[in-house]
This record gives sequence, structure tokens and C-alpha cells, in this order.
Amino acid sequence: MRMKSSDFLNKFKSKFLWGNLLAMFVVAILLCIGAAWWLNSYTYHGMGIVVPDLTKMNISRAQKLLEEQGLQVIVNDSGYNRQLPGDCILAQSPVAGSKVKTGRAVYVTVNSSSSPTIALPDVVDNCSEREAEARLSAMGFQLTEPQRIHGEKEWVYGIISRGRHVATGDRVSTDYPLTLVVGDGMYDVGDSAIDYVDGVPETPAESEIDDFEVVNEP
Repeated sequence: MRMKSSDFLNKFKSKFLWGNLLAMFVVAILLCIGAAWWLNSYTYHGMGIVVPDLTKMNISRAQKLLEEQGLQVIVNDSGYNRQLPGDCILAQSPVAGSKVKTGRAVYVTVNSSSSPTIALPDVVDNCSEREAEARLSAMGFQLTEPQRIHGEKEWVYGIISRGRHVATGDRVSTDYPLTLVVGDGMYDVGDSAIDYVDGVPETPAESEIDDFEVVNEP
């Protein structure tokens, strides 16, 4: 059955239709207002806690201070600064002065109580004195005056740390200075080829020593 144009227009004049449209409009407005209020309440709009400066502060003291303000502290990294005491804070995120909401976590980097240990690179019997010094210094090691032994000039035969020889791959603290065992360019007479083990010349075995003596006839 085809609807007449007059019937279609009469539907727009119906109070029931306009009442429903008005009700839907009011409900939409109320939903928008309620959503805005909920978001403001959830995010503490216009409110916030100022993050204090925690750098150089002991981790225990920082944790207590943040808990009093409704915040929490999380240690997410460690570093080393020999000029600062252990367990003090080196850096923080968010930075001091930032505004955050209650319950927010502040991530901190804490100073280690001991210096880091680093694996020694392959410099023994593998490079010159100058190259070894450059590589070790770049890694943060301190070097003392080299120990000279007979051998190829400026060739590295070993490394000494705290009075003992260390090898490639050994982990050594950067607080301990290293001493390179370097050849002085001189060789012992009669030893055209000397084997060096950790910077110490290897002496021939007794079985290799020739005991033959020339005896002059009377």
C-alpha cells in the first residue's frame, strides 16, 4: 500500500515523534556531560603532585618521601659514579618539577656501590703498546708505567692487575690500574727466538741443554 504525501507530512507533525527526538537529544547531552565529568575525575584534571628532585638522594629516603606524597619509586637501572656514595639516585623519570597524578611511579637510576667489571680485550700478544693503551683507556681503565722485558720492541706480552697476570676475557674492575708488560727491543745473547708466556720468558728444559764440552789434549 503506497503512502500518500499528506500522510508522510502528518507523521512529522506528530507530537510523539518530536517527543522522542527531544528525549534522545537530552539523553545525548547528559551522556556527554557525564563522560566529561568522568574523564576529569579519572585523570585528576587540573590537579597533580609535583615530583621532587631525587638526584643524589639515598634510595631509602627517596622511597619514604614519595610514599608520603602518594607516589611510588621503581629502580629500573644502575650506574656508577665514583664521586658519589652507593645507593644514591643518579637520574629520575619523570624529572623534578613534573606534575603527576596520585599513585604514579617514578623510575630512578641508582649508583652502584662498586665499580663495574669489564672483560679484557684481546691485546696480549696481539697488538702494540700504543694500540693496547688506546683500547684499554677507551674502556675506562687506568694504566701505570709499562713493565719492560726483553722481547720485540713495544709488543705487548702480558697485563698485570694487582700483582697478578690477567688474560683475555678476565673481568677486571676499572678501579684497579693495569700494567702492560712490553718488550724493550733487546734479546738475551744466544736466544734468537725467545718464547714469552704472560710476559715471562720461558726457559728451556734441562733436557734441551747441551752438556757437551770441548776438552783440549795435553
